[in-house]
Amino acid sequence: MNDKLWKIWLPMALIFTILISMTIGRYPISLSEIGSYFATMLGVGALESERYALLGNVLIEIRLPRILAAVLIGAALSASGAAFQAVFRNPLVSPGLLGVLAGASFGAALAMLFAKHWFFVQLSAFAFGLLAAAVAMGIARIHRNQSIVMIMLAGVISGALFTSLLSIVKYLADPFNQLPAIVYWLMGSLANADFGTLMALSVPMLTGILVLTLLGKHMNVLSMGDEEARALGINVERVRLIIIFWATLISALTVVIAGMIGWIGLIIPHVARLMVGPNNDHLLPASALIGAIFLLLVDDISRSLFGVEIPIGIITELLGVAVFVVVLRNIAKGWQS
Repeated sequence: MNDKLWKIWLPMALIFTILISMTIGRYPISLSEIGSYFATMLGVGALESERYALLGNVLIEIRLPRILAAVLIGAALSASGAAFQAVFRNPLVSPGLLGVLAGASFGAALAMLFAKHWFFVQLSAFAFGLLAAAVAMGIARIHRNQSIVMIMLAGVISGALFTSLLSIVKYLADPFNQLPAIVYWLMGSLANADFGTLMALSVPMLTGILVLTLLGKHMNVLSMGDEEARALGINVERVRLIIIFWATLISALTVVIAGMIGWIGLIIPHVARLMVGPNNDHLLPASALIGAIFLLLVDDISRSLFGVEIPIGIITELLGVAVFVVVLRNIAKGWQS
């Protein structure tokens, strides 16, 4: 049943959610109209030219980039969180473990002070996200101790450092123009998602998700402990570094697209673990699919619940807390099974 769940039912649920999301918005469009639009696009339909142009603008230019961004970000954060939890054998670990989210936030905020083009904000977010992770790994290496506990503590230090630097940037920002933009960006939003950014970032993000999924067997071995993994012929340091690199990379890229979106990388792996079990061969793809569905539904709520769009990060935090409370009773059982 577990195989069918993540191989058949979850992909089908994702496709269904994408179709429903295409109909949701301030300008409602039925599934039949969507079908007619794509039929006309393929040359087998006959929509009026004005209606065809209107649907193309709403569906392709406005809604589709947001939908694809939500799917990509939800999958990346969830896969990253599941990988971190497996490698560090800790159910409370999330993609922000090594300070990557704090570093990316600082980089974007810093660029907002000096740069005029959005590309430089995205580039700075990505660069400082990786720098924060490098700082954490560097601290662990300085102490000649790359144990799990030391890396986690180094990540706490790196995150605290870049959070402090972010506070300085917010203090120096213009309170009328720059500060509101920084605060809004830190709340997370898919409003700025565009095909250009998605095309550029989808390849490394999908590659990272695929690599983490293929390393599921290695994560299973690492979860037994370093000594047991070495006894089975696993190069623990190398495999751990590869997993950390790809999990960090895709986490940083999600911040580039949509800013800070919390909780997904923490709670979705637990939900997936309760559904398919602790085997990382199944857990990684299931987490990616569930995360994609979850963030897509959250985006539907954020852009349709009220007259104005609510930053998606606010809703993920509110729903994340609620979901975490619901599954909290079963987390220990799911983690130890």
